[in-house]
Amino acid sequence: MDTRKRNILKELMASNTPITAGYLGQILEVSSRTIREDIKDLNQILSKHGAEIKSTRGIGYELEIIETKDFHSFLSDHSQNTIVDNKLPNSPESRIVYIIKKFLLSEKYIKLEDLADEMHVSKSTLQLDLKSIRSILKSYNLQLNSLPNYGLKIEGKELNRRFAMSEYVFNRDHTAPDLLWIDQLSTITHSDKETLTNIWRLLINKLDENNVSLSDIAVNNLFVHIAIAYKRIKNGHSINLVQKDLKDIESQKEYEVAKNIVKEVEQIWQVSFPDIEVAYITIHLLGTKMINESLVSEKKIENIMDNNIKSLAISMVESIDDELNLGIQGDTELLVGLCLHLKPALNRYKYGMNIRNPLLNDIKTNYPLAFEAGLIASLVLYEKLNITIDENEIAYLALHIGAAIERQKLEHTPKRCYIVCASGVGSSQLIRYRIESEFHSQIIVEGVTEYYRINEIPLNKIDFIISTVPIKHDLPIPIIEVNAILSEKDITKVGEFVESIEEKIAEYIPKENLFLNKSFSSKEEVIDFLSSVAESKDTLPDNYKEMIYEREEIATTAYGNLVAIPHPISPQSTKTFLTICTLDSPINWDDRKVQFVCLLNVEENSKENLQRMYGLLGNIVNDPELVRQLIEAKNYQEFVSTVININD
Repeated sequence: MDTRKRNILKELMASNTPITAGYLGQILEVSSRTIREDIKDLNQILSKHGAEIKSTRGIGYELEIIETKDFHSFLSDHSQNTIVDNKLPNSPESRIVYIIKKFLLSEKYIKLEDLADEMHVSKSTLQLDLKSIRSILKSYNLQLNSLPNYGLKIEGKELNRRFAMSEYVFNRDHTAPDLLWIDQLSTITHSDKETLTNIWRLLINKLDENNVSLSDIAVNNLFVHIAIAYKRIKNGHSINLVQKDLKDIESQKEYEVAKNIVKEVEQIWQVSFPDIEVAYITIHLLGTKMINESLVSEKKIENIMDNNIKSLAISMVESIDDELNLGIQGDTELLVGLCLHLKPALNRYKYGMNIRNPLLNDIKTNYPLAFEAGLIASLVLYEKLNITIDENEIAYLALHIGAAIERQKLEHTPKRCYIVCASGVGSSQLIRYRIESEFHSQIIVEGVTEYYRINEIPLNKIDFIISTVPIKHDLPIPIIEVNAILSEKDITKVGEFVESIEEKIAEYIPKENLFLNKSFSSKEEVIDFLSSVAESKDTLPDNYKEMIYEREEIATTAYGNLVAIPHPISPQSTKTFLTICTLDSPINWDDRKVQFVCLLNVEENSKENLQRMYGLLGNIVNDPELVRQLIEAKNYQEFVSTVININD
């Protein structure tokens, strides 16, 4: 099964509704006819393994699993056969990874002609790929140098080369040190699987003995880096550190832990690790160290916090609340979490150490508001320390912030009210049951009473009063006046008070802000068009468009599933609104295909709760069928109806 068929199967498995050949063709950049042929071939494979792709004319394709055990067995066997896959790549993204891996593992120059022949592509195609490859290598401070008549070769510090190897030399989709990882490391290091398993066990034991607590991902990374160090030492390569950095590292208590690990690793592999390699492993311990919050009291954690880091974390949270109004400044758990993360993060930056976040795409897709908050926090890091961090680090900050946002939601307990009604028990009970029916999880009705008994209401135990008569008393809580027979307008009035949310999402998209089936061919064309529309609708700064591009430079706003949500680097508008366009065919947006673009403008210094709007955008990103419906909408009413249905 080739890559395209695997991708078709992946899309079908991810969707709970039928998918058309046209939609699959747009994602995979082939014709509908090609998709139909692929599905025909794919069905022949799946029919032997407990599954079938069913086709419904006019609706699309849907995966039906007939024998779950057989199908899961097929997926398991298939993944093991393809993870360590030496087949030639057949997409730009897979070619780039293949070529980087080739250069990282090569001790010699590689000629472009030989590489083109090996991969069955043209030299001009490879020249285009090299632009992306040079950019990726630059992020590791590595260069791809050319020597006439010899070819190309990676140059740069050994330490940076190893960081790149840990990311690109083998498939890192799996976050556990399972057999797939062992298989790949065995091939790369020419070390048998039993030896690698022993190294893993040794590492775990040493960390436990020395009370060093690392996340699962951090332990996996350290394991991989030790294996790469072994391979590079066997090939005659070692890292270099300036004397000042070396002395600084040797003074850390993690240095002794690294010495103990290296001592036993040498015995297993029968190879001598230079002293400098101990420092290298120490860097990883410094860059991934964390405190086990479940075992340490909050007070003790605060006592061991560095004051400078604590001040930095406070500034981050303040900046986030100033920009997004999330109400998270009083969250002590967030402050502690950020401090615990920032200390190793600053160590990683100090030693030029890249970190991989396997949850990056999931965080960007499912927690867009938290990711935006993480980006704001990263700007504080730049302003205070002149440190620039990448998407991987930003996403780790977003995890802590996302948890704070969820805690904030939990704290929103139901509002308590009293109902004041002058027209008898029947009317008051009708109001009560209607309110409880409409707002069953948001309002608790503590009681009903007549107007003349208003002084008996326990005002200290309720949040507001719903009354069918004007109340002249000066009361310390809000009063919502309604009709004796509640109308929809009355229900809306109560709802607006209780929920304190923005108006319905569709109201952010006036008809003149929606553009369907545009024929733009580039990211720049789309941004230029939508930004000019926004500038015509609101008073925006002269460098508004530059702020959008500045945000794109930090991290792409193409979130996958054909969706991009560009926006200025910080709120700039006098109101919150969306400007949207769909495209007649997908365009390339930072190596991702995009056909639905939403330019997001948030009111500067807004006090609105925008989580509902961000939640909607997150839902769109996550659901291929919804994206398809929005892209295929023929007019404003059809589009907005789909949006309202999503938001209900």
